Amino acid sequence: QVELVESGGGSVQTGGSLTLSCTASTASTNCIAWFRQAPGREREGVASICPSVNGKRYADFVMGRFIVSSDNHTNTVWLQMTNLQSEDTGTYYCARKAKWGAWYQTQSYDPWGQGTQVIVSS
Repeated sequence: QVELVESGGGSVQTGGSLTLSCTASTASTNCIAWFRQAPGREREGVASICPSVNGKRYADFVMGRFIVSSDNHTNTVWLQMTNLQSEDTGTYYCARKAKWGAWYQTQSYDPWGQGTQVIVSS
């Protein structure tokens, strides 16, 4: 079973930037997605990348602020986040797509990483 490990979270001020990384224990051609969950809210899709075809998807709320990328040599997927706002606060998870479904559907993904926290304050 592949394991995913996120890192790069932290506290930033409004307008700041963070880059999250997600490293898989083994190579895979499966799509990887970033999700986030704010306190009291449902987990939502942020971005997805399919390394085999370099396909990318973004949630509407990203609005050009985030970039998802990958390096197949290191089995790592990054999420570069800029112009962070308070509503971006939450725990960010990466997950590997395991079955058919829309890229933003959590039930399509397994396994999940443990999450990394992002806090954006003014």
